[in-house]
Amino acid sequence: MAVAFTATLAGCFPVATKAAAHVKHGHTAEATPSASSTPTPLPTAPTAAPDPAASRAATPEPVSAPAPAPTLTPVPHGTVVAQADVASPKGSIHFHYRIVANGDNTYSAQYSGFTSTIPVPVSVTLLDVAPRVGDGLTYHGVGDHRLGGPTAAAAPASSALLGDTSQPSYLGTLVTYSSAASADGVPLELGPNKVLAVNSVHWSIPVRTSNVRPVDAGTRAYASGKVTAQTASGAPKRYLIAPGDVTSVVAQRFGISIADLIWLNANLQVFGDQQYLYKGTTLNLDPDSL
Repeated sequence: MAVAFTATLAGCFPVATKAAAHVKHGHTAEATPSASSTPTPLPTAPTAAPDPAASRAATPEPVSAPAPAPTLTPVPHGTVVAQADVASPKGSIHFHYRIVANGDNTYSAQYSGFTSTIPVPVSVTLLDVAPRVGDGLTYHGVGDHRLGGPTAAAAPASSALLGDTSQPSYLGTLVTYSSAASADGVPLELGPNKVLAVNSVHWSIPVRTSNVRPVDAGTRAYASGKVTAQTASGAPKRYLIAPGDVTSVVAQRFGISIADLIWLNANLQVFGDQQYLYKGTTLNLDPDSL
């Protein structure tokens, strides 16, 4: 069965030869042998720049013996990945939060000990960009949750699911804000969406294991881009596509299948019947980033 080559928009592209042969262009990159004894030509280069309107999703090539489906082991249920006490600058609001893994690649924020002496209800949310106290929120972030109004004693514990966020470490800020329904009769600093407290979140999320383990075997023809980031263990994390890169050879360079590459990069866009990749695109190679 012939191997389908995918490429990034390039200055040079593979020329036709048979799939079982070595691809030649300056230096050699070995293609996967064809299951058929009949020579199958490789794609020829497009003669003009691709039409962005012709973009489509990348698809894996058919194989006679499919490799195991990619897997990602979730953080165990109940694992605490962040927690802290929160107090507003004026001391009128206090609570404790902790964020726990649900065991299915989702997380929940749990709140306890909430007390407030301000005359408006209070909510919390997680954001990737920190606002300042006194700002007005225009976006309610992830895990938006109402803690309650003024209290005489600590409110009952409550929790909020962080949506379908499977890797929440990019959410570096917990924001406490006013959820007053109206500005009528409310001090300006307590009006709707006014930020009351800003706290950095210090994450401690275990690395999730996967059966997809990219290893960089080095640059080659049709996979000559750069690894621009590595994981803490030194594995390739991000890859910048170079002109002339071909998806199948990029996958081969990192010792993974095209299906694995697509799994790591949902909605990966290509152009042309041969699935050329766009130069300048950054690919994810880290399963734990999903």
